[in-house]
Amino acid sequence: MLNILITLVIPVVILTRFSGEDDLGPVWGVIVALAFPLGYAIYNIFKQGKIGWTPVLGVVSVMLTGGIALLELPPELVAIKEAAIPLALALALLISAWINRPLARILLDQMLDRDKVHAALVERGTVEEYERRTALATYMLASAFLLSSALNYGLARYVVTSNPGTEAFNSELGRMTALSFPVITLPVMVVLFITIFYILRIVNQLTGLEAEEVIRQPNKDKDKKAASDQRSPENA
Repeated sequence: MLNILITLVIPVVILTRFSGEDDLGPVWGVIVALAFPLGYAIYNIFKQGKIGWTPVLGVVSVMLTGGIALLELPPELVAIKEAAIPLALALALLISAWINRPLARILLDQMLDRDKVHAALVERGTVEEYERRTALATYMLASAFLLSSALNYGLARYVVTSNPGTEAFNSELGRMTALSFPVITLPVMVVLFITIFYILRIVNQLTGLEAEEVIRQPNKDKDKKAASDQRSPENA
C-alpha cells in the first residue's frame, strides 16, 4: 500500500490537480510529482544495502520522464521511453536463453529452496529435464515484458499528446500513470503468475515436492544462518 501511495497515488494527484498556474505550475508540478517515486527508489537502494536492478530501473525511468518534461522534448518520446525499458528486459531474457544461461534461474534461486530442489532432482535423475523445462520459463518471462512494452507504448501514445511544459501535458502524464495499473500492470501480473504456476508445477512433477516444501521462507533462512554462525569455529 505504501508503494502504491508513493509511486502512483501521490504523483497522479499532483500532476492532475496541482500543476496549474495557480498551484505548483507545470514545471514544479512535474518536479514534485516525480520526487516521490524517485526518493522512494533511492530509499529502497539504501535500505537493501545493495544496488538492486528494480530500484535502479525506477530511478532511470523517473529521470527520463523528468528529462523529457523539463527539456520540453517531443511528447512522442514518452511513449518510446515507456516501451524501451521493458523491451530491454525482454531482450536480455531472450539473449540469456539463446546463450544457454537463462535468467529465469535467478528468479528460481530467489523463490525456491535451491539445495532441497537440487537434491531431489539428483535423487530422481531429472536434473537435465528440469534445466530444459525451466529454460522455457525464461521465454514466458520475456513474453510478459514484451506485453508490457507494447501496452506501455500504446497507452502513452494514446494519452500523452500535449507538449511538455504545459498543464495539459502534466495532466496527461498523471492520467497515463493512473491507467498504467489496470491497463498494463494487471495483464503483466497475469502472465507472471502463469509463469510462477508453471515453475511450481514442473518442480512438483520432477522432484515430488509440494510448493510449500520448496518455496523459500526468509524467516527460516535467517534462523538457519544464525544457527550456522553459532556453530562456526569463531563462535565456539
